[in-house]
Amino acid sequence: MSFEQILPERQLKELQKSVLDFMHTQGYTESAAVFARESGNEGFVADPNDRHHNLLAKKWTSVIRLQKKIMELEAKLSKLQEEAPLRRPSSVAEWLPRPPARTKLAQHRSPITRVRFHPQYTVLATASEDMTVKLWDSESGDFERTVKGHTKAVQDVAFDAKGSIMVTCSADLTLRVWDIAADYKCVRTLHGHDHCVSAVCFLGADRLASASRDRTIKIWDLATGYCVKTLVGHAEWVRSVDVTPDSRLLCTASNDQSVRLWDPSTGDCKADMRGHSNVVETARFAPPNTYACLRRLAGLPPVTAAADANAPGQFVISGSRDKTLCLWDTASAQLLHTFIGHDDWVRDFVFHPSGKTIISVSDDKTMRVWDLATGR
Repeated sequence: MSFEQILPERQLKELQKSVLDFMHTQGYTESAAVFARESGNEGFVADPNDRHHNLLAKKWTSVIRLQKKIMELEAKLSKLQEEAPLRRPSSVAEWLPRPPARTKLAQHRSPITRVRFHPQYTVLATASEDMTVKLWDSESGDFERTVKGHTKAVQDVAFDAKGSIMVTCSADLTLRVWDIAADYKCVRTLHGHDHCVSAVCFLGADRLASASRDRTIKIWDLATGYCVKTLVGHAEWVRSVDVTPDSRLLCTASNDQSVRLWDPSTGDCKADMRGHSNVVETARFAPPNTYACLRRLAGLPPVTAAADANAPGQFVISGSRDKTLCLWDTASAQLLHTFIGHDDWVRDFVFHPSGKTIISVSDDKTMRVWDLATGR
């Protein structure tokens, strides 16, 4: 294939003159004269001030530099492909954590008590016994700011659904409400518990639920900061509190080895679920996208009515110091399955977005991924 078929006329002339300049610069005068005659560039005079001067050498240097860069990028790509799992998940919802850790966040001066993602932004909040909450960029891992105000360990942190309010609770017996838009200004401090406040969650858009070592669960009006209801029933420290998406049910976990269900509108205890043999650290309602797997695991028949099939609050999973996680049917208050595998206290767990797995963490220094359909 000739150059006329590859390069436009103008670019072809540029190349020819650059080659002639290179020949003259290197002293190839006879070859340059022949090439000038054959290419129709007779009369070409090499000029150091001409834009063709040394152009061929400069372009060649650029090609070598780009070739080296391409080789480096190909080596990096090859390494990443080797480190990547053999089967790449088809969507983000299927991704699972794999070692090594992507980022290490190091700023707190005491143990971290809770980690929460912002519902809208790439922000991660960490609560600590050093009396602070620290905020990080969850994508880059960069530290952003420290939120101070509590006078003892911060036990929990929660965001509202819109991501405009952050609430924290502490061993200083208080809850604090922070306005994110106002540069995380503390706009209200809630007093009422008689002991360490262990956990907090939003109960709809305008109320909060908190659990405490004083053995109570309190419902708060977010606008006024007043406690509007106190739920009493646990015999010991209430460790955690969770709410269904429709705010019709609460579940709590306690040192008294029980998991309880509550109607927050009346304050009535709807169920007292027992099966753990040690302190229950946490309990959460299973999201509806887990129901198919959980029914299969428990051997329950599928629900035919669509409304009933996806009604919130049908199942609860709890984690305990007895080294297990338990699956509960909230309608019957029956224990359906026990997840066994950890060698020490189960501290916390989360539901994977896929609805197929849960991820638990333990004092045995492991993170375990459980298949909800098989229980393994």
